[in-house]
Order: sequence, then structure tokens, then C-alpha cells
Amino acid sequence: MSPLQPYIEKAATLVEALPYIQSFRGKTVVVKYGGSTMNGVDDDTVLKDLVFMESVGINPVIVHGGGPAIDRQLEARKIQTQRVNGLRITDHDTMQVVEETLFGEVNAGIVEAVRDLGGRPVAVSARDAGILSVKKHMADTPDGPVDIGFVGEVEHVDPQPLTDLLESETIPVVAPIGRGPDGEAYNVNADTAAGEIAAALHAEKLVFLTDVTGIMRQQDDEGSLLSTVHVRDVEELIDTGVIGGGMIPKTRAGVHAVRAGVHKAHIIDGRIPHSVLLEFFTDEGVGTQIVQ
Repeated sequence: MSPLQPYIEKAATLVEALPYIQSFRGKTVVVKYGGSTMNGVDDDTVLKDLVFMESVGINPVIVHGGGPAIDRQLEARKIQTQRVNGLRITDHDTMQVVEETLFGEVNAGIVEAVRDLGGRPVAVSARDAGILSVKKHMADTPDGPVDIGFVGEVEHVDPQPLTDLLESETIPVVAPIGRGPDGEAYNVNADTAAGEIAAALHAEKLVFLTDVTGIMRQQDDEGSLLSTVHVRDVEELIDTGVIGGGMIPKTRAGVHAVRAGVHKAHIIDGRIPHSVLLEFFTDEGVGTQIVQ
């Protein structure tokens, strides 16, 4: 074998990706970054993939969560956490911790990691930038609506701050904090925020990076992975329990984005090395795609 063979194969791989790169060049992609993929951001191949995409002319927008980091900070400050329907009851003190952690710790860590990889990230608080305007979300319970504090339901998205950043060839890294009616900070589910932002930007794709293979007909059976789910079938899959738990807000956010004009939404396993590049630049892809 020629000593050049490994390099020839690398060159061939790049050439094979060329049609995909050309088709996505200039397009916007919103990536919700969360799950176990956020552990060890310093050497995370997910962020390398996104920097690569930006380098070849694709416009990524990163929207991140931060639940585990928030839990750690609340525990350190001896602030107890209670949940209703999976949503954290967020009083004033808790909201202060949420905002400090999401923007001051998680967002800052992602920005630093992207910068170290050669990208040009910009830290964005969706509240301070006026991107997410929200109202108070009331949790539905058998006893009626329950006030769970500073948890926001998105009413309006202003995409202009993000559009301006993309035009300046930077990578926005968005903390999902909303602005309430009186300017207060509200916690917004990161999956929901990503779906709303993708819809407002008319993104080409919305990608949810998580720590599972995708939507599976049988839980814990990767052989039952649904590679494609149609918007019209999602509520039935939720009702029958195929889609459950934390997959519900991801799927519903994907449905909202697709109905608003986003070409496709994807739920992919961020634990797979270079899962984003596999999804974008190969025929096979990974995970589950949600289509109209």
C-alpha cells in the first residue's frame, strides 16, 4: 500500500462531502446543545463539528441548556428544588441562580471552548438581547393551573440580534433566558427556545443533541429506532408512550419549527463522535428526523 493511501482516503472523504457543503453554504442551522454532550466541552467533538461548519460557510446558532449545572449550584447554596410536571418551581432566589449559572457558567464555558477551537463565538443572553419575550407559564395539574414562578412561555421572538451576529460571521451561543412583561428574567425550556428561534430565523435545520439514539418504538432497543417521524404522527406517538419524558419537549419543538418552515428537525446522539457532521454530510445520517 502506498504510504500516501491514508491521506488519499482523507482527501476522498472531503470531496464526498463537497455536495453537502455546497447545499448548506449560507444556510442557518440551530443546534440545541445539551444532555451528556455538555460534559467535558473542552474536547467535545460536537463543538469541533460546529466550528468546522462555520468555517465552510454554514451558519450555526447554539442554544444550550444547563440543568445539571443549575442543580449543582442550587445544592451548593442549600436551595431546595421542587418540580411540577417536570418543570422546576422557580422563585426569585432560584431564578437568580438559574440566570447566573446559565449565562455566567455554562454559556461562558461553551464560548471559551469554541474560541479555543478557532471559532468566533459571541455570548448571548436571550433576555438582555431582547430575543425572547415571554409570559408566565402556568403548570396544568388535575387541581387546575399552578403558578410555578419565573418559568416563561414564549410569546414573541426577535431574530434580528442573531441575524446581525450571523452576518458578522460569528457563532451566537444563546442562553435561554426570557424577558417577562416587566423586564424580569424567566427560565425558558431550552428545547422550546431552540424551536422558537429556529422558526423565527427560518433555519434550514434544527438539531437536538442529546444522550439517546433518537426516537425508538421500543425503549432501550436501538434496533427499533425511527429514522423518520412525520409531523402528523407525533401526537399519536406521545399518546401511546413511544415518545415520553424529556423527548416530548424536543419533539414538539421540532414539530413547531417544521410547521413554521424549517426544512427538517433532527434528534441525534451527541455521544457519537462527529454526529453532527455525520448527519449533515452523509446519506445515512444518525438519529431521528422530523419532517412535514
